[in-house]
Amino acid sequence: MNRHIAAVQIRSSRRAQASRSNIARESVHPVDLHVGQQIRIRRIQSNVSLGDLGAGIGVSLQQVQKYESGRNRVSASMLYELANCLRVPVSKFYEGLPGPECVEDSQIMTEIDERIAYISTAEGRRLIEDVLLLPARVRSRVVALVSSIVDEEMVEQTVVDR
Repeated sequence: MNRHIAAVQIRSSRRAQASRSNIARESVHPVDLHVGQQIRIRRIQSNVSLGDLGAGIGVSLQQVQKYESGRNRVSASMLYELANCLRVPVSKFYEGLPGPECVEDSQIMTEIDERIAYISTAEGRRLIEDVLLLPARVRSRVVALVSSIVDEEMVEQTVVDR
């Protein structure tokens, strides 16, 4: 009984943390979020650690994390420094960003940004690397398995929401 109560409390705590995280993400301007994700992607592609990037541009590791999350906006001069340190043009940080007139495209970009953000995580990279080691026929079975799990979760969530 006590174990059940503890499990419920843990799940409740995790939901509250996720909710706070979503609220924080929603308060970040979409352009700042996109630029931050692009900084992270370029840093990882360049195989540069947070600490090394921070040292290269004269800020702390924590400040780089804030730039990457979009919590702190990146000034034009800092974006220039980041581009120099990562050896990419400044325009790379804006690639894939829809124009201001493209309201419909912003939802699509949000979904793409979420995918890119996941791929940029250690877990996402590890997943892709491991899946790529599998033979093609096994990869397709893994995709089918994951899709099946997602379908089950969606059905369960629909039942819970009712």
